[in-house]
Amino acid sequence: MNNITIESLSPYITNFLVILIRSSIFVSLLPIIGGKEMPGQFRLGLAVFIAIMLTPVVNVEVREDVIALLVIKEILIAFALGLTVRFVFMAINLAGHVISQAMGLSVAAVFNPELGQTTLISEIYGVMAMLYFLVMDAHHEIIYIFVKSFELLPSGQLNIMPVIPQVISLGNKLFVLALKIGAPVIVGLLLSNILTGFLYKVAPQMNIFFITLPLNIFLGLTLIILSIPVFEHVFNLNIIDLRNEMARIIAMARTD
Repeated sequence: MNNITIESLSPYITNFLVILIRSSIFVSLLPIIGGKEMPGQFRLGLAVFIAIMLTPVVNVEVREDVIALLVIKEILIAFALGLTVRFVFMAINLAGHVISQAMGLSVAAVFNPELGQTTLISEIYGVMAMLYFLVMDAHHEIIYIFVKSFELLPSGQLNIMPVIPQVISLGNKLFVLALKIGAPVIVGLLLSNILTGFLYKVAPQMNIFFITLPLNIFLGLTLIILSIPVFEHVFNLNIIDLRNEMARIIAMARTD
């Protein structure tokens, strides 16, 4: 009787372990939910919860001769989907770094457990992005797309090679997005520096450093506040594009 019970449970155990590989890596790469600010028990619990919920409905075909390959493919597709989301927030952090450099606040660094050493402006943009991300209910949609990936990409039936160049190309979009977010502030500070440069030429006896430093800080903070609608617009467009990007990766990884 015990043997029958174990034999009946063995397919579910296999399903659970394979699903857990994909879900645990994906959850760990999610912003906010998978961030290091969240307790490890929460992140692990969410990954296990997703695996438990999907175990009865996801069929995993595992052959002993391809177990290692199956695990590698699961890890790679989880990284591809997770990094697609993570790159958006990395771009926002990069934009904050560039703005901090332009404002002269790069020395005012703080420690972020998620990203390591970062700047105060990056923290401000990160908080805004987090709030927009949650208000837009984007975390639920992203988790839904991930859960849907088990239906569209059954374990063991992945073609991971076309996905790798697509994920690498996201690095280019990271810099473009950072430039779009930081452009209003950076351009404003650039014009300010050009004008103060002319002022220095007119009155070279002025200590231009003590004028430009507080001016750049004040002007930078003012431009950040005024450019919040631009930040919201760019962020919304990239969240919509993020869903399409995840769907594109899933479509490219299908073997049929």
